Amino acid sequence: MKTSALYLRTIVFGITDSLVSTVGLLAGIDVAGASHTTLVLTGIIYGLVEAFSMAVGNFLSEESAEEYTNKADVADGPSVLAAGVMFISFVLAALIPLVPYVMFTTWIALAASVVVSILALFIMGIISASFARLPLLWRGARMALLGGAAIALGVIIGLIIPLH
Repeated sequence: MKTSALYLRTIVFGITDSLVSTVGLLAGIDVAGASHTTLVLTGIIYGLVEAFSMAVGNFLSEESAEEYTNKADVADGPSVLAAGVMFISFVLAALIPLVPYVMFTTWIALAASVVVSILALFIMGIISASFARLPLLWRGARMALLGGAAIALGVIIGLIIPLH
């Protein structure tokens, strides 16, 4: 059960963080006036670099927590596997807000990116709640609203600090 919770926490954290930060970043630099090529390249670089960063952070924090609990060195296996799960979860989720920018070149890319990301956050909230037997719609809405706040923050920053 403990390992299952570790992987569930890792998947939910990886997907949620990826969706929120990637769409917030892309939306912010889009409204700031970045070129389409810059947007796509930024999304790709960010998705891969941040996925690696999250995987390293996940590995180190999980291993540290286990060592603290056991007051001794622990096997790296579960922490390494969790790091791999984090990396894959983050990269796959980063594609959700990025694909609209690959498919479209106008304001439709921004709108589609935001909509599919908020929908994905809502679905992730429902899935997460179902494992814990919590209220599905409330948890889905909560995740979508919190993610939407990060998107709004990215847009506000992009409007305040335009590139042109």
